[in-house]
Amino acid sequence: MTYVYILTSAELPDYNYVGVTGDLKVRLAKHNAKEAPHTSKYAPWSLKTYIAFSDEAQAFAFEKYLKSGSGRAFAKKRL
Repeated sequence: MTYVYILTSAELPDYNYVGVTGDLKVRLAKHNAKEAPHTSKYAPWSLKTYIAFSDEAQAFAFEKYLKSGSGRAFAKKRL
């Protein structure tokens, strides 16, 4: 399974991060250990939501969509 996830920063509650991974628990631990350069300054993180995909290509396409303007609006309203 491939997971698309949304994290919320404890430092800035309105700040979210969207990513994709094959192992959700390990990836969240890396974000909170400040091993991911894009998210290190906003740690600690909590998992807001995730969606599992059996097709990796679909997961990456959905992540790309969530990072677009209309995808952010969708996530804010629906997820």
